[in-house]
Amino acid sequence: MKDMHGIIFAYLSHPKLKELAEHRTAASLPFGGRYRCIDFMLGNMVNAGINDVGVVMRDSYQSLLDHLGSGKDWDLSRKRGGLKLLPPFGYAGPRRNVEFRGRMEALYGVASYISRIRQEYVVLADGEIVANISLEDVLDAHIKSGADITCVCTPGGEGGAVSDEAFYSLDGTGRIVDITMGLKDGYESMNVFILSKTLLEHLLSYCAARSLYHFNRDVLQAMKEKLKLTAYVFKDYCARLISVSNYFQHSMDLLKPEVRHDLFLRSRSIRTKVRDEAPTYYSPDSSPKNSVVADGCYIEGAVENSILFRGVQVGKGAVVQNCILMQDTHVKAGARISHVIADKEVTVSENHILVGHSTYPIAVSKGAEV
Repeated sequence: MKDMHGIIFAYLSHPKLKELAEHRTAASLPFGGRYRCIDFMLGNMVNAGINDVGVVMRDSYQSLLDHLGSGKDWDLSRKRGGLKLLPPFGYAGPRRNVEFRGRMEALYGVASYISRIRQEYVVLADGEIVANISLEDVLDAHIKSGADITCVCTPGGEGGAVSDEAFYSLDGTGRIVDITMGLKDGYESMNVFILSKTLLEHLLSYCAARSLYHFNRDVLQAMKEKLKLTAYVFKDYCARLISVSNYFQHSMDLLKPEVRHDLFLRSRSIRTKVRDEAPTYYSPDSSPKNSVVADGCYIEGAVENSILFRGVQVGKGAVVQNCILMQDTHVKAGARISHVIADKEVTVSENHILVGHSTYPIAVSKGAEV
């Protein structure tokens, strides 16, 4: 569908992600054994036929640059359009050396890029949303409703986990009649929006002239009487990764067949950066149960109810239960770990024991040795 342009906000991070976001943003967070969070929204856009995608970054974006590269793995490496990485040095405003206060300020920083958009409609989306959604269907609903802005939302959610999270109250036609911030009341926003390029440029000029910077509060909430805001209710699986415990719970959801069915569809595949690996090796003494294990792993111990990324090694006699082990983590012989999230290249020493809880998992920083 050539009349949509995608913009992904990949600069957002959340303090509750703690060790997991020390060197990366939430959009770059590894998820599901071989993916990054941004792969899901990027995949949604590519599956809808969107050929031009801008990724707005701010800081801690080296991990994201390494992952996205030229966009070749998503068929977005093109001479005209394709994937465009929009780092902060493209922002010439008076606040260039500090964080964006909101999405409107982030968009104003790339106003020259927005002015060159060729498509009629623009999809705005956060990069840490894990969902497989048909943006073609959202655009069709947007056009049929005659809305100024269509906001994608879910029937329920975690509610109040983020202070500026928006919740919508709808009338019988699907129009948004009230918006609350951070208070669970109605349908929870997925922070995915469709509007026309013309309206987006008008809103940018309006907000910049009045020093307004918050999309949910200064645009949606403040202008709900002037603009026609409609909701597109998405009823399949959706996760927003904003804390260590919620990252753990949503990762464990992948062990459920119905969740995998919602996220990984043959008709709308999710792509990621290709890393060719040998198949995972399971020794005769290994004991894998109910786990998601990526290629390139070497398993000699017991692995149960866990998610192992590429290159993970589990030594002889080691026991891994209810854990998320990211790329190239090494659990040595005799170690026992439970409810642990190990970032990349973590080493768990021989015979050591780490035990967390499902509501308070232990997060180990990248490259640590414990």
